[in-house]
Amino acid sequence: QLQLVESGGGLVQSGGSLRLSCAADGFTLDYIAWFRQAPGREREGVSAIRSRDGRTEYADSVKGRFTISTDSASAMVYLQMNDLKPEDTAVYYCAVPRRGTVVQAMLQASAYDFWGQGTQVTVSS
Repeated sequence: QLQLVESGGGLVQSGGSLRLSCAADGFTLDYIAWFRQAPGREREGVSAIRSRDGRTEYADSVKGRFTISTDSASAMVYLQMNDLKPEDTAVYYCAVPRRGTVVQAMLQASAYDFWGQGTQVTVSS
């Protein structure tokens, strides 16, 4: 059964850290990405990874603070978020493209076909 389940969100003070997890049961993780959506804003690509060579991409707003990683053996994907800011407040989603897709723009939402239900991250000032 194909299922993406995010966890690890919560409430944290500015400057704090959280580690998000995504369980990607049934998926081949050629590409996997994290997106986020704040109220009233469009969904934004945060980070993505290509498993065959470990290539990663990050939104400019999170570079140096967030790190994406995978554990292929357990089909888990993680997003370590450090030095969190109030503007990081959003619902965070993991996403995977249809198997065999070659993703050109790794932070573009339209490249991904499967989405989790999201996990809320709230950063207080």
